[in-house]
Amino acid sequence: MKPKLTLSTALLLTAAPALWAGNAIVGRLVREAVPPMTLNLLRWSLALLILLPLGRAALRPENGVLANWRRYSMLGLLGIGLYNSLQYLALQSSTPINVTLVASGMPVWMLLVGRLFFGVQVRPKQVAGAALSIAGVLVVLCRGDLAQLAALRLVPGDLYMILATIAWAFYSWMLMQQRDVPALRGDWAAFLLAQVAFGVLWSVALSGAEAAVTGIEIAWSWPLAAALLYVAVGPAILAMRAWGAGVQRAGPTVGAFFVNLTPLFAALLSSTFLGEAPHLYHALAFALIVGGIAVSAR
Repeated sequence: MKPKLTLSTALLLTAAPALWAGNAIVGRLVREAVPPMTLNLLRWSLALLILLPLGRAALRPENGVLANWRRYSMLGLLGIGLYNSLQYLALQSSTPINVTLVASGMPVWMLLVGRLFFGVQVRPKQVAGAALSIAGVLVVLCRGDLAQLAALRLVPGDLYMILATIAWAFYSWMLMQQRDVPALRGDWAAFLLAQVAFGVLWSVALSGAEAAVTGIEIAWSWPLAAALLYVAVGPAILAMRAWGAGVQRAGPTVGAFFVNLTPLFAALLSSTFLGEAPHLYHALAFALIVGGIAVSAR
C-alpha cells in the first residue's frame, strides 16, 4: 500500500507529539523524585499492566511472538527502552523545550536512516520540507528573535536526546517492515503489548545498571503517582498507538515532520504552567512546521 496522508492520519500524527510534549514537561518536573532509568521502568511496567487485558492475544502460544522474538526485542529496545530512558536522562540537565527542540532533527535522521539502512530514496521535496519544518522550530527556540540563536549552548542532555532520536528513527522504519506475526497486524493492543513486554525487560536491565552506578531513591507522593499514571497512559499507550497507526499509513518520513510539532506544544504547555500567553512567533512557527509537513507529504 502506497503511503498516503489523510486528515485522520494527520490527526493521529498530531496527537502523538502533543502527548509527548506533556511527557517532557512531566519528566522534568519529577526529575528530583525518581531517577530517569527507573522512571522509564515504572512507566512502562504500569503500561504493561494496562495493556495485558487489552492485548492478551499476544500471549497465546499459537501467535508465534516468541518465534519472532528478535524483531519484537529490537522494537522494544529502540522504542521503549532506549528512546524513553535517554529522553528522561536528557531532562536531568536540559529543559523540555530544548529536549523537544533537539528531537526536531527527526526528519533529518529519518531521511538518513531510511537512505543508508533501508534503501529509501530521498526526494528534493522532502529536503525542502525538512528545511521549512526546522526553521519553524528555530523560531520557537529564538522566541522570534534570530539574534538569540548566537547564545545557544548545548548541554549533556542534548547529546542524550540526539542518541534517542536516532534510536526512534530506526524504530519507526522497522514499523514499516511487514514481518509481524499475522495474527497481531490487526490488533494494535497485542502488537504494542509484544513490544512493551520486551521493552520492560530492557528497562529492567537499564534500571539495574543505574542502581549499580548511582543508586535508586524514590520520593513517593501522590503527585508522582499521578505523573506516572499520565506518562503510562498518555505518552505511552495512546501516543504509541497513534504514532504506529499514523506511520504505517503515511510512512516514517512524513511522520517525522509531525515530530517537529512537539517543541511547539512544549512551548505552549510551558507557557501555560508559567502563566504566559502564547506569542505571535508561536503562530509563525506553527505555519512553518505545517508548511514543511505539507511540502514533504506531496
